[in-house]
Amino acid sequence: MTDHAPAATGTSPSGLRALLPDLAPWRHSRDFRRLWVAGLISNFGSFLTLVALPVQMKELTGSAAAVGAIGAVELVPLVVFGLYGGALADALDKRLLILWTEVGQGVLSAALLADALLPRPAVWPLYAVAALSSALTAVQRPALDSLWPRIVAHEHLTAATSLNSLRWTLGGVAGPAVAGVVVAFAGLPTAYAADLATFAVSVLLVVRIAAQPASREAARPSLASIAEGARYAWSRKELLGTYAVDLAAMFLAMPLAVLPFLADELHARWSLGLMYAALPLGSLLVSLAGGWTSRVHRHGRAVVLAALSWGVAVAAAGVVGDVWLVLLCLTVAGGCDMVSGIFRGAMWNQTIPDELRGRLAGIELLSYSVGPQLGQVRSGGVAAWAGVRASVWSGGLLCAGAVGLLALCLPRLMTYDARTDEHAVRLRETRAAAVRAGV
Repeated sequence: MTDHAPAATGTSPSGLRALLPDLAPWRHSRDFRRLWVAGLISNFGSFLTLVALPVQMKELTGSAAAVGAIGAVELVPLVVFGLYGGALADALDKRLLILWTEVGQGVLSAALLADALLPRPAVWPLYAVAALSSALTAVQRPALDSLWPRIVAHEHLTAATSLNSLRWTLGGVAGPAVAGVVVAFAGLPTAYAADLATFAVSVLLVVRIAAQPASREAARPSLASIAEGARYAWSRKELLGTYAVDLAAMFLAMPLAVLPFLADELHARWSLGLMYAALPLGSLLVSLAGGWTSRVHRHGRAVVLAALSWGVAVAAAGVVGDVWLVLLCLTVAGGCDMVSGIFRGAMWNQTIPDELRGRLAGIELLSYSVGPQLGQVRSGGVAAWAGVRASVWSGGLLCAGAVGLLALCLPRLMTYDARTDEHAVRLRETRAAAVRAGV
């Protein structure tokens, strides 16, 4: 894929434009712009809750295992509704699925607010909301992920993936940083109320997106249709490789559940919001300089190298003793995770047929969501058994080793090239024919 920015004269401007994000999807698609802004706003609120919920659980229980158990209660809904949500995304109007799940998330934010306002907040609503929110996310994400290739030109998909990553990281940096201040000085109810407000704005934007009905070839949602998507995924070993690498990286090295305890151990409770913001800050820095991603073609190798680097950076965060070095390591880790995510998304979007995209997006959801949820359970359990620092550095080292082993076992992942891969070429030709026919 070529860079879509216009050629520049002079060495410095050319170098700068080569790094800046490719804005072609933003310029050419109104629906992309609306979804991008809606996602930015709702993500900001969601990251407020991402910080507030474990902080509240820690205050109510004082247990690292209880905080890690949030991931456990989110896991089953994620698996069940992720697979079925993928089938729904292929069979129903994607816009309506996104709209109503966004409304549901707003209702759950209202429930957290109501519980936090009680004289004695209960623990069980936190777990209940976490499970229900996981179910809604599992239904929404396949519809959202399978929608981008419909509203963005094929040649702009890598740029769109990078811009979507930028949208996520902008909220990810601002949300946790603000949440640390809001929770400390304004209280948990204010954080939940702000999250509720962002969902309301997001819904108003999603309403204006054009309808996105199912394709004529799409199968009705059923176990058979889910199995069809699974068989297709199994036949694509390079796709399986991206799932396996991400699952290993997130399960073994995701440190979010123990960050409140790591901040205490470093005698820097003030740094908790910054710790949560460090991972998305690294992602943001990569996204802001993401113009180069449109010129990378060997996406599988990029995924593997980024996941290896993620593990090493997380291990370093568990070893160093200075809080600023911990923040630096987490920032580097976040940047590596973003590189991996950009090229995983590019491989998926450029090679999966439209009639299967929702079901494959459901499988993708499991690969990049189940891993972090299990990772919370792993990191919380290891922290309770061996200590917080050991939980972080051991997970990073195990991640690096597992990713290296997967790279040896999955040669098709390492040899994938977007210019010559048969699936990418076929889909590119299909999209070009549709454009010529005015579809």
